[in-house]
Amino acid sequence: MPSRILKNIPPRKKRQPPPGSAAVTSNNSIVLLKNGSDFFPSLLTAIDSATHDIRIETFIFRDDASGQHIATALKNAAGRGVSVRLVIDGMGLWGTHESFLNGLKEAGIELAIFRPERRFFSLKKGRLRRVHRKIALIDGRIGFVGGINLIGDLTEAMSDTEPRYDYAVRIEGPLLADIYLAVNRLWRVLLWSSLRYQREPLYSPANIAPAGGMDARFVVRDNLRYRRSIEDEYLSAITSAKNSILIVSPYFLPGRILRHELREAAKRGVVVTLLLQGRADHPLLQLATRALYESLLEAGVIIYEYEIAMLHGKVAVIDDGWATVGSSNLDPCSLFLNREANIVVLNSGFANELRDSVNAEIARGGRRLQIHDWQRRGRWARIKSWCAYGFARLIAGWVGFQNQWGG
Repeated sequence: MPSRILKNIPPRKKRQPPPGSAAVTSNNSIVLLKNGSDFFPSLLTAIDSATHDIRIETFIFRDDASGQHIATALKNAAGRGVSVRLVIDGMGLWGTHESFLNGLKEAGIELAIFRPERRFFSLKKGRLRRVHRKIALIDGRIGFVGGINLIGDLTEAMSDTEPRYDYAVRIEGPLLADIYLAVNRLWRVLLWSSLRYQREPLYSPANIAPAGGMDARFVVRDNLRYRRSIEDEYLSAITSAKNSILIVSPYFLPGRILRHELREAAKRGVVVTLLLQGRADHPLLQLATRALYESLLEAGVIIYEYEIAMLHGKVAVIDDGWATVGSSNLDPCSLFLNREANIVVLNSGFANELRDSVNAEIARGGRRLQIHDWQRRGRWARIKSWCAYGFARLIAGWVGFQNQWGG
């Protein structure tokens, strides 16, 4: 980053919890789920036990084997009188057959498509604002939040044998009340936008009885009240870090302030480790990300690229008591455009479990980048990265968040 940009960034002290985020709730049970192999059986069991209400939001719902299993369970639930509401993003439906969706509606499932995609290419800025969060709620007693779409681990996973690497959490306890309110709000917005508005109160059927001993916060990002909430959560934890920062993000192009704070943390002795995508499903974005590597490595940030499969998890652990699992990448789309949802868990046991899980994957499939190797890259590799980065900045300016991200 040019020095003139750094001079414009004021020094930051320890930050308070970001304004606009939900308050911390206690007495929750939060279980870490790794990959679809953990997530889908737990979700199916919850759906099969539903007696009153199921609400699901997802970016992708694919009609592969895993998607078919979920669809069958939802249809069965609707058939026994359970109210089933399903929100799917229009862009995430690319590759899903219309007959699959019609089957859901015919079974009695209330289906809403967020910003349906009617053409492959469009210059409308609004089409970049997507519902990217992944949430499932059952009967007010069980919830799921994370990065796992309703798509099989090996479908479009860039490997025939290694599953897509991802995380979600299973939640019970008072935290569900905040999640229900967010899901209810989006449902009302979609009804209003499709001229099907119903005067439905913003209520939460969540069971707020104690279910465990964990403190946690539900954090959403939208384009109205909570535009910077997830970024502020990261900044608050990073600027307060004393020992370690571990971030997993498949798409990594954070704003200039967050990049600056990561470098500053490394310079003051915090062990800062990034696990990023090695097998890229969006090569142009990866090229732009690699333009940032040299300045991060020079500051002492440790960077690994995950090479044995597709990296899709969006998680972080900072020191011994802060961890997050959710849908938000650290890139312009997630931080400035999409509707996202993360769980922040303030519990040392959970943080250590997540850290151990990530470190095991780093040992299994991560390749550490060395500063001297990166500095010896060929001229053509550097040109490609900086051209991609320049293009990303051009798009950022077109969309309108150049000031937050560029530099």
